[in-house]
Parts: sequence; C-alpha cells; structure tokens
Amino acid sequence: MSTLTETAEVAPGYHPGRTLPLRVELARQLKRRRTLIMGGILAALPFVLVVAFAIGGDPGGRNDQVTLMDTATASGANFAAVNLFVSAGFLLVIPVALFCGDTVASEASWSSLRYLLAAPVPRTRLLWSKLVVGLGLSLAAMVLLPVVALAVGTAAYGWGPLEIPTGGALAAGTAAQRLVVIVAYVFVSQLVTAGLAFWLSTRTDAPLGAVGGAVGLTIVGNVLDAVTALGHWRDFLPAHWQFAWADAVQPRPEWSGMIQGTAVSVAYALVLFALAFRSFARKDVVS
Repeated sequence: MSTLTETAEVAPGYHPGRTLPLRVELARQLKRRRTLIMGGILAALPFVLVVAFAIGGDPGGRNDQVTLMDTATASGANFAAVNLFVSAGFLLVIPVALFCGDTVASEASWSSLRYLLAAPVPRTRLLWSKLVVGLGLSLAAMVLLPVVALAVGTAAYGWGPLEIPTGGALAAGTAAQRLVVIVAYVFVSQLVTAGLAFWLSTRTDAPLGAVGGAVGLTIVGNVLDAVTALGHWRDFLPAHWQFAWADAVQPRPEWSGMIQGTAVSVAYALVLFALAFRSFARKDVVS
C-alpha cells in the first residue's frame, strides 16, 4: 500500500535527478553578459602585457636579482607563467567570486528562484547544478588565461624552454606539463573564495553583496598573511599558500608547499560548501 501511495504522489515521468540539467544551467550562464565580459578581460590581459613590454622594453634584473617577471619575454612559456603570476593574487579571484557568488543570489534578485523550486527542482539538485557550473566556469577562466598567453607569447617571443630565474631551464614539453600543474593548483587554491561566494549567495538576495563579500574576505586573508607577527598561525590561512605553485617552476619541483596549500584550501572549501547546502535547505525562499 505504501508503494502505491508513493507512486500516486509522484507525477508520471518526474525524476528529481533530471531537473535543471547541467547543460541547461551552463547554457544560461554562458549567455549572460558578465560571463562574456569576464572572458574578454582575461583574454585581453596577455595582449596588454605584450604592448606594455613593447613600450617599456624588455624586463631586466634589478639589484642583480632576477625574478620570474624579468624572464617574461624569454619564451611563450615564460610569458604564460608571468601572466599567471600577476593575476593569481587578485584578478583570478574575481571570476571565481563572480561565477560562484552571483549564481543563486541573482535568481533571488530576479524573483525567479521560487519558480525554479516550484518546477519542482529539489533544493539540493538546484544548488548542485549551480555549484558545478560555477566551478566549471571558474576553471575555464583559469585555463583561458594561460592558453591565450601561451599563444600570444609564442607569437611574440617564440616557442622555447621556460627559463628559470634561479638558473637553468625546462624543456618546452616539460614546461607545458608544469603549467597544467600550476593551473590546477591555482584552481584548488581558489576553492576557498568559491566556497565563501557560494555560501554568501545562499544567504543574501544581493549578488553584489555575495561577490563583494567573497572578494573582501579574500583580501582580508591576504592582509593577515602579511602580518609576520602571526608566525605559524599564517600556515592556516589559504592566502599563505597561494604562490606555492612557484615551487613547480624548478628543475626539481618541490611539492610539500602545494600539498599543504591544497589540504588547507580543500578543508575550508568543504566546510563552506556544506554550510551553503545546510543554510539553503532551511531557508524560507520568498523571492
């Protein structure tokens, strides 16, 4: 009898797992103006840097110290690495906060969130679809920048090994593999920002508040990491490990920093994602 009752309460052909398919949500987000604008900004950065180097001249060592920036024009691989270096601290934070923080709050601001839930789309399914698409777009943004930079840098400075500031070089094939590792690590390190933005997106109807809050808290983390008086407490800050990927740009890469950074970022992100699902499950959606 219970089986017949449960069957009668469910509309024929209705499957909760098939509501709001990822392809539908992805298509909706790709068509949004903010997605196109952010993609254009990231794709334009390598061209801006090429023009800057052309106007200002090739970068050179200062005070007999050679940094990664000083090798930017050595090859396409060096140019791609420099683009990641100058953008990882702040620029790449913005698309992550935007794609993960705007996704739920924007639906609430448009008063369309309750209609999605009335479709009926289960709350967990709705959040899961939006989170996967938001993280997917964030990863795409991080891949877009070095790919365009590698193409532009190769056209401007040629295809060659990645010259290491401390001496030596990585073959072009090895350098490409290391760049993949770097992009993967940068993405993982930004999961904390994604978690913050996504959690705030379930707590507010203002997309700007969720995006700005995530960016602001990320900046606060960077400021705290600069306070050397905190000592070893900084090891628990995700910002402390955001440039640990530099250890991969060595003849013999050191992985300990990236392993610790990954553990810290994933731990924070899991807690924040769990808070987002928990708060949204109990939220009274009226918009």
